Order: sequence, then C-alpha cells, then structure tokens
Amino acid sequence: MSKLTLGSYPHMLGFEQLERLLERSAKSGNEGYPPYNIEQTSDHSYRITLAVAGFAEVDLAITVEDRQLVIRGRQGDDSDGRVFLHRGIAARQFQRMFVLADGVEVGEAVMENGLLHVDLTRARPETVVQTINIKKG
Repeated sequence: MSKLTLGSYPHMLGFEQLERLLERSAKSGNEGYPPYNIEQTSDHSYRITLAVAGFAEVDLAITVEDRQLVIRGRQGDDSDGRVFLHRGIAARQFQRMFVLADGVEVGEAVMENGLLHVDLTRARPETVVQTINIKKG
C-alpha cells in the first residue's frame, strides 16, 4: 500500500509545508503529563491551560521554535535533608509542544492557582482578489 500525500493531488499546489506540519505534530508524542485544556475564547483567540501544580514561574519556560509553541517545566531537587515516608507527588520535568498555524501569535502567559494559561491570537486573513493580465505570445 502506498502512502497518500498532498503531492498526490495535482490541484493542491504549495501545501508541502502543511504535510510537514502534520507529520511533526504526529511525532510530538501523546504523553499525558501535564494535563491541559485548549479553549476557544473568541473567533480569533485561544487559550491553552496546563495543570502545573508544584512548579514555580522560574521552573517553566515558554518558547516559539519553528512555528511550534514549546512549554518546558523543570523543578529543582528540594529534598535535601528531607525524609519522605511516601512520595506520591512527582517532581518530573516535562515538555509540551503545540504546532502553530501561520498567523497565530503567542500572547501573554499567566500563572494562577497551579494553572499556566497561555493566550494565542490568530490574525484575521485579508481577502485578496488579483486579476492576472493575459499577454499575447
């Protein structure tokens, strides 16, 4: 069985980047930590909320790398001199990636009650009509 690609459709020109984005999104993993929500807050804005209880603002990093929103968390080891009889709260690092479409910009990030909120906005596309003149050969 052959792999179906967007290049298989001759009337869809210039969509190679979309295909690469879909492949990159599939490779980003389906790990479940930390849990997150994505909500649409208006017609042109979104909010990603991650449950990051136990992380301080200095333990988190938010970057945009090659049209990917990358959120990383790394806690320092604070168990010096402490003896745990049971340790059920994991202090593990994480990395969450979200592929951003062209025109989506990352706004502010707010930490509130153990939740990290990252706001995104999408620029409204302009409708462009262009007339192409036909020259005589």
